[in-house]
Amino acid sequence: MVRKLALLVIILALVGGAAFWFLSAPARVDPAKLAAAAPGDPQRGSLVFWQGGCSSCHAAPGAKGDARLVLAGGLNLVTPFGTFVAPNISPSTQGIGDWSFADLANAMMEGVSPDGRHFYPAFPYTSYARMQVQDIADLYAFMKTLPPSGNVAGPHKLNFPFTIRRGIGLWKRLYLSPQPVLAIANATDAVKRGQYLVEGPGHCGECHTPRDALGGLDKTRWLAGARSPEGKGVVPNITGGEGGIDSWSEKDISYALESGFTPDFDSLGGSMADVALNTAHLDPADRDAIAAYLKAVPAHPNGYPATAK
Repeated sequence: MVRKLALLVIILALVGGAAFWFLSAPARVDPAKLAAAAPGDPQRGSLVFWQGGCSSCHAAPGAKGDARLVLAGGLNLVTPFGTFVAPNISPSTQGIGDWSFADLANAMMEGVSPDGRHFYPAFPYTSYARMQVQDIADLYAFMKTLPPSGNVAGPHKLNFPFTIRRGIGLWKRLYLSPQPVLAIANATDAVKRGQYLVEGPGHCGECHTPRDALGGLDKTRWLAGARSPEGKGVVPNITGGEGGIDSWSEKDISYALESGFTPDFDSLGGSMADVALNTAHLDPADRDAIAAYLKAVPAHPNGYPATAK
């Protein structure tokens, strides 16, 4: 009887291990989808670059002007899960100089490295998964034109069990989806464009939406504001709910994204000051589209405790 129970335990362990390995396996973008993309246009790719805010994490902290195009990495993102170190993504051997377009697409849309490992979701691929493949082709072409850097960014500093990357495959099954977050009835073309920019390359929800215990976005409180991912302060509510931006007009929002100033002539604070350096490069129509979408988002009360500051 004991031998039978032991055998059963072994069998269940093997079945469970096989199921875990299967369910956590890295996925990749359909090659046919990648093949359908036209050759990348670096000029269009420069706009995608600023839409995606690549410099905010991958350039040197406080970088200005052309220095924001040197994506040497090294920024430390301190979170409850450990410290994530932004990698070098410049076109060098220490960065992504050896990556193909397919490698970049798989990284951004599936969170998978060229050697088949899961990327940690500190890299906002849960938003980039909603991007159009052509935009990534254009971005790839632009990134190849940027200055190379030989900086070695260093490894993440995480504690067990977060060091086990394979488990991220199960997390992705819960939180990685290319589907839009919101279903907006009778959306105008501007709202549709703004939805793509906010929910996709702009990845605004990654900071402005509360997270659950597993670190996934609580989409029932989309853009309601949240505790800062780094544990200090809060990221504001950008819906029309109490504490949000109900009093801001579309023109106010668009101007803030261009200038970095609020309707009260105050400066955008915290990381938003850096974000505005990105959005200032967008086409005016895209800033207007973001504003139109934000005004169409359902209102929510603040997504962080009243005591959080």
